[in-house]
Amino acid sequence: MMNIVADLHTHTIASGHALSTLHEMAQKAHSLGHRAIAITDHGTSMPGGPHKWYFNNLLMQPDLIEDGFLLLKGIEANVMDVNGRLDVRGEDLKWFGWVIASLHKSCIAPPGYEATTELWLRIAETPGIDMIGHAETEEFLFDYDRVTRAFAKNGKVVELNASSRTSRPGNEENLRCLAKCCMQNGTQVAVTSDAHSLYDLGNYGHIFALLEELRFPEEQVVNASTARLLATLQAHGRKVAERVQGKWP
Repeated sequence: MMNIVADLHTHTIASGHALSTLHEMAQKAHSLGHRAIAITDHGTSMPGGPHKWYFNNLLMQPDLIEDGFLLLKGIEANVMDVNGRLDVRGEDLKWFGWVIASLHKSCIAPPGYEATTELWLRIAETPGIDMIGHAETEEFLFDYDRVTRAFAKNGKVVELNASSRTSRPGNEENLRCLAKCCMQNGTQVAVTSDAHSLYDLGNYGHIFALLEELRFPEEQVVNASTARLLATLQAHGRKVAERVQGKWP
């Protein structure tokens, strides 16, 4: 079975609809054998989401906490329109340790297949975005082949979201098609929980089964190796990679 060293999509009570604190999430991830966690609470446009001051304080927290555990201080930014505008200023993206761009119906109405395809192609060329969140949803279908080629070219990571089966049921075939296109086009992926509670962490089993079914190359999974994750952070120009060089893993 593949070893996941870092969960790169998690939420705390700051997101408004999640249930656990930052400390509880990090502590549980550490107990699961992970070496890092990305705390990626929703951007400020999400109903009930955190105030911008929350992110200012988050960024002031240490990079390495108990036992050299890496805390990536991130955000799940909301895509707000078909031009790929985020609810985070472009100049602010560089300060985070991990940035996800996601589509949520509460922030953008589904624009249709072609417009969603063009939206993601714009996101592919947007600096400061590390990963694309839960892109398999039926409401936001797009040209998986064309877009994953653009993601591969621009170094974007595609999330394989373990919570989709319960929070967005009916999208399993979309996820399979998306993962298959990533495999064929050399697009990097991350296996994530999108946990909104400490009890959701580590539940990757059905994603592992999908990857095994597809014979997905482990070297394309950025969070299956500490060396690969650190290399990804360095390639994306994340300052945290410089700060922890020689100290992590």
